[in-house]
Amino acid sequence: MNHTPSPHLSEGGKSAGGGLLCSLGLGPDRGIRSPDSLTHTPSPTGGTPSSSPPLLLSPGLGALGLGSLGAMGEGAGADWESREELRLRELEEARARAAQMEKTMRWWSDCTANWREKWSKVRAERNRARDEVRQLRQRLDTLTKELTSVRRERQELASENETLRQQTLRLRGDHAAPPPSATSPSSSPLDRVGEAPPGSPEPEPVRDVDLDRQSGGVNMASSRSSSGLSRQERSRQLWEDMSTAEEDSSKLNALQLRLDESQKVLLKEREDKLALSKSIERLEAELSQWKLKYEELSKSKQEALKQLNLLKEMHQDELGRISEDLEDELGARTSMDKKLAELRAEMERLQVENAAEWGRRERLETEKLALERDNKKLRAQAEDLEEQLAKKRRQAASALDTDLKAIQSELFERNKELADLRHIHAKLKKQFQEKTAELAHANRRVESHEAEVKKLRLRVEELKKELGQAEDELDESHNQTRKLQRSLDEQVEQTENLQVQLEHLQSRLRRQQQSPGLFGKMRSARFSPENPEGPTSDMDEEEEELQLQIP
Repeated sequence: MNHTPSPHLSEGGKSAGGGLLCSLGLGPDRGIRSPDSLTHTPSPTGGTPSSSPPLLLSPGLGALGLGSLGAMGEGAGADWESREELRLRELEEARARAAQMEKTMRWWSDCTANWREKWSKVRAERNRARDEVRQLRQRLDTLTKELTSVRRERQELASENETLRQQTLRLRGDHAAPPPSATSPSSSPLDRVGEAPPGSPEPEPVRDVDLDRQSGGVNMASSRSSSGLSRQERSRQLWEDMSTAEEDSSKLNALQLRLDESQKVLLKEREDKLALSKSIERLEAELSQWKLKYEELSKSKQEALKQLNLLKEMHQDELGRISEDLEDELGARTSMDKKLAELRAEMERLQVENAAEWGRRERLETEKLALERDNKKLRAQAEDLEEQLAKKRRQAASALDTDLKAIQSELFERNKELADLRHIHAKLKKQFQEKTAELAHANRRVESHEAEVKKLRLRVEELKKELGQAEDELDESHNQTRKLQRSLDEQVEQTENLQVQLEHLQSRLRRQQQSPGLFGKMRSARFSPENPEGPTSDMDEEEEELQLQIP
């Protein structure tokens, strides 16, 4: 990047060059020559005439032209000083803006760090809430499993009660059947065995004593009849006795089988009674266990309610904090938008200034080229003047010695001024290069700032999305806690219903245990032959009571 002179200097140089040409008496078409025209000028030693007449410079005209050139140099120096001051002022302003932009970017970095800390805290709290909700879900799963096990046990109890009820009904139906007719003397001990109390010891099996007695009686009768009867009568009597003995033996066998069956039934009833007593004890133990479990469930429910209240308070506090953070974020975002708008306007202004600087640079380069062309033309004119002076010196050495010295001194001063101008031009060029480098650095920083602003915008949008997701998750957790509360209420109602049913069963079992004698009397009254219609009505009443008590 080359540093070119200002347009005012080029305009001043052009005006100064034009004034010099006018003072020399040359027009713009005659004073400016091309390099080709310079080749046709005669050499000081050659005698061939030039294509154009030689230009003669009088002493008065030369002095006037050199004076105007000095005035032009002084005006250009003042212009350059004012331009230098303006450029320094603009450079200071650009540095101040760059410092301000650095401060704003530092503030933005601090803001992003604060937001990252806040969001890390929010994430930690959200993870903590998720862990608590997960623990509550696990506890709810355990409670639901326990409730399912309780329901299963309740169903088992209901099925066992149903089977017991059916067994009792079957036993009562068996005992309520009418007793067989007493066809033989062995039926009375069978009835006595059937009417024995349940707590009496087991009777011994009845042996075939009656059969032996009958066989002995038959033998005695046959011996008595054989003495008084004939042989045919004896054989007929013997045949009849044998037939009666066979009938008696078949009846005795049937009675023995019936007795065995009744003994088996009694043994089975005793076993059923023992099983019922064991099941009652087991039900009482299970009832105590259910009471303990119910107390544990009530305690766990109270703890869960306390934890739910604590969670609600914590969620409300978190929502309040999040709402405050959102309000702060909205305020910061509005201020951020304002600052972004200011930065955008400043960036646009810097871009406009940069474009203006680029246009100024192009103009300065064009002016520099024009000045270089003017310098070449001035050098050519100086060479022409030197040639003319040499010719004039040869023609009139004595008259032109003083003029030649003056012209040489003026040429020396002019060369010195040209050297000063070149030195100033080099300085300005160097300053222009430095300023363009600073401007490029500022442009790069502006671009980096724009990229950081874009990143910050994207980060703000991501934070908004994460905030929306966190709010959705909080809503889901609230819904889940409500569902858990409803399920807990339903489970408590179910446990209360179970407790009521268990209390009914316990009261029923206690009543049955408290009145065993009355139960035995009712049973004997039912099975007595005098009251054949009574057991069915009592059985119907008991069935209705059992159906009312056992769902």
